[in-house]
Amino acid sequence: MTIRVLLADDQALLRSAFRVLVDSEPDMEVVGEASDGAQAVRLAREERADVVLMDIRMPGTDGLAATRMISADPELAGVRVVILTTFEVDDYVVQSLRAGASGFLGKGSEPEEMLNAIRIAAGGEALLSPVATKGLIARFLAQEGPSGADHDPARAERLDSLTGREREVLVQVAGGHSNDEIAERLEVSPLTVKTHVNRAMAKLGARDRAQLVVIAYESGLVRPRVE
Repeated sequence: MTIRVLLADDQALLRSAFRVLVDSEPDMEVVGEASDGAQAVRLAREERADVVLMDIRMPGTDGLAATRMISADPELAGVRVVILTTFEVDDYVVQSLRAGASGFLGKGSEPEEMLNAIRIAAGGEALLSPVATKGLIARFLAQEGPSGADHDPARAERLDSLTGREREVLVQVAGGHSNDEIAERLEVSPLTVKTHVNRAMAKLGARDRAQLVVIAYESGLVRPRVE
């Protein structure tokens, strides 16, 4: 099954480079290019894209607004957004995760990292490494504090719907651990972990694993730390 990729960046040279890279892979193809967020949303719908590589800073409708629109559109429920950013520590990245992005990738990443990111996102997983989770998200939320403007008390209440094991798994997810790592830590099977993750997503209304991480911090289940 071919992964349909949409490129959204206002720099034509970068889009051309990304196109050559993506089209060189037998399991993926570029189905469109957008120079701003509004065009990205339109093409995501028209071209039935599976993954959108989305730049944050674009003229007009930026990548953050476009990610929100894609996430909010039921017709685009299967579209995964991977944010492209120049800086690894960027407040906009966290806002994008809240808006529904599946993860982020530095523009300076190696070609194989980008291709792997596309495959991970297309498979429904979140592109969040432990470094990204602990360093970027925790740092940003620590600046806000647990009573920051974006803190959502309703999400804390919804945690009550989780079982004890689901809460344990959610804490591990918030630490940036994979299903295999969580399975080893909790001495259960990876399939059991996946089941708990899926149930937690359904109960908390999370689009994907990335949003589970944000919910864990915003609800206060996990306290941000800056190392």
